[in-house]
Amino acid sequence: MTPRLAWWLRRAGMYILLTAIALVFVGPFLILVSSGLKPSGQAVFSFPPDIIPRPPVLTWAREAWTAIPYFRYLLNSVIYVGVMVPVYIVVSALCAYPLAQMRFRGQSLIFFAILSTMFLPGELMLIPRFLVVSQLGLADSYAGVILPGLLSAFGVFLLRQTFAGVPREVIDAARTDGCHELRIFWHVMLPASRPTLAILGIFGFISVWNSFIWPLVVLKDSAKYPIALGISYLAGITGTDVRSLAAGTIISILPVVIFFMIMQRHVLDGMRGAVKG
Repeated sequence: MTPRLAWWLRRAGMYILLTAIALVFVGPFLILVSSGLKPSGQAVFSFPPDIIPRPPVLTWAREAWTAIPYFRYLLNSVIYVGVMVPVYIVVSALCAYPLAQMRFRGQSLIFFAILSTMFLPGELMLIPRFLVVSQLGLADSYAGVILPGLLSAFGVFLLRQTFAGVPREVIDAARTDGCHELRIFWHVMLPASRPTLAILGIFGFISVWNSFIWPLVVLKDSAKYPIALGISYLAGITGTDVRSLAAGTIISILPVVIFFMIMQRHVLDGMRGAVKG
């Protein structure tokens, strides 16, 4: 076997392996999209799976849109994301900056106390959060859903590690030029951590958009439900109507896909800059 033939065989094997892995991840999504577009005369459950709708129809999407107040649920999720994600990023950054670049007594203790909350199951905090929100009179309100999600130990940890990687000389030079801490934070630290901020934005968007347990616990009024709860409500209405449920799920996924496509450019640009540097 010649070296060139061996190289082509290794490359072909690599592409076959990557294609198989991609099909494992993308396959269920393709089946979901196919189910939401299939006409009523075409079987949804078949083996092997019949992926191609013949012909594609939007009937089930219209049915899902009208079966529940779909637009209201989408608007609620947009409100939750629009408030929670920017504030979550800002609060995490403001908390991470002193933990990374300032020196004060108890700094490590505070950081490890925040870090330790990452190991607690989210379900464990439901009752304490609900009790606090109820005592504040915020149960069954937008604020009751929003306030507990404005700080995340994961965001603080990720940004603290990023801020700690900024050269100390850059910060000392900015202080020598007369910059106060907030100006250093805004003009030095945030631009240097743009890829990390984009990653936090993506994770925050997905987490808030798909939030289910906490809104279910704190909300009674269905008019305040996010889209994840709306899809659950749709599943109860449609019952065995898999096509309408699949179409409604596809509509709810589209904003997440669009947001990821927008934000990934910032992540890739930052990674290219890091490699060049």
